[in-house]
Amino acid sequence: MKLGRQFGWLWGAYAVSTFGTWLAFDAFAMIAVLVLHAGSAEVSLLASAGVAVGAVAAVPLGPWVEFRRKRPVMITADLVRCAALLTLPVAYALGVLGFGQLLAVSVIVGAADITFTAASGAHLKTLVPPADLLTATSRFESTSWIATVLGPPLGGAAIGLVGPVTTVIADAVSYVLSALGIRAIGTGEPRPERTAAPRAGDLLDGWRHLLTSPALRPLFFNSLANNALIMAVLPVLSVLMLGHLGFAPWQYGLAFAVPSLGGLLGSRLARPLATRYGRRRVLLTTGVLRALWSVGLAFVGPGVPGLLVVMVTEAGLITCNGVFSPVLAAERLDLTPSDRVARTLAAWSVTGKATTAAVTALWGLLAALTSPRTAIATAGILLLATPLLLRRPTERPSPASVPPSPAAPPQSR
Repeated sequence: MKLGRQFGWLWGAYAVSTFGTWLAFDAFAMIAVLVLHAGSAEVSLLASAGVAVGAVAAVPLGPWVEFRRKRPVMITADLVRCAALLTLPVAYALGVLGFGQLLAVSVIVGAADITFTAASGAHLKTLVPPADLLTATSRFESTSWIATVLGPPLGGAAIGLVGPVTTVIADAVSYVLSALGIRAIGTGEPRPERTAAPRAGDLLDGWRHLLTSPALRPLFFNSLANNALIMAVLPVLSVLMLGHLGFAPWQYGLAFAVPSLGGLLGSRLARPLATRYGRRRVLLTTGVLRALWSVGLAFVGPGVPGLLVVMVTEAGLITCNGVFSPVLAAERLDLTPSDRVARTLAAWSVTGKATTAAVTALWGLLAALTSPRTAIATAGILLLATPLLLRRPTERPSPASVPPSPAAPPQSR
């Protein structure tokens, strides 16, 4: 199904930046462990504090993005991420790279990530007809998993051959290429109109929509809990595998890359499954299935058997997520009025990143007080309860039933 030249450029920009991101998979954690010799608590702090502060910094950006042209915002976010990342190889070459700089860069990149995501989602809804949203989100999801398959092992090999900041440079360059791709979409993007003066409540409209929507609210809370517990394990797992168990960086990357083929499979199945069974049933089923796998990471050991444990566990989790994520993305856009998309996506991202940051910090402390393996097992057990948050709503409101934002122009009939 063809979605047009403009979508093609947006898709290409997404592909190149996503590949750069996955090439630099866990680059900050690897630099912290391999260069700065950080432990579990410090690596978890790096993964949590930078993201948390970046999320707080991004809070006022949702209303700001909503009523501005989205492409210039996306280009600016790309260039900011590039500039921030390039400070790391410069500091490393000069011998002055420290933990504080890693934190500062993660804050800047985190805030820019949220801004880009909000603008990109709002732009996608104006670029693609509603009937094609699931097709578009599935293509993004497939691209993400292809990058996940190729990026981490190549990045791990590059770090082993050239040095720990190599993938950071590649990631920075990918943001420049992404900005050029977005610029190639062309001109003619209309500026969103505002018929009322900015209000303090504009900041809360995204959260208000998420918390008052019977269909989005359970998905929102389930995603918060599920993603936070999954992501909180990664810094602890990196310390366990790279430090305690002695895996090489390329082995660590390979352990997550091969299972990502399941994500590619899942993203290709998302649209036909949703067409046959309905989006809601697919979200409920895969929401339950994706919670069953992570506890297996507590049994990772050294050598090839340990790698196989990680690969099998991640393959199951990633395949389920590969179906769940594009269906969720399409459902979220479909259920959100056009005048509130950027604020809703920003609220979702800010809350998600802040929750993940807090849980990641807590899990770093738990790992330091007990052991990495205990922290991983605890997260896996708690994940088993997250499907309880997916309560079926009594009704599914359409976007037209949601009142428009007071700051938005009246809808034409």
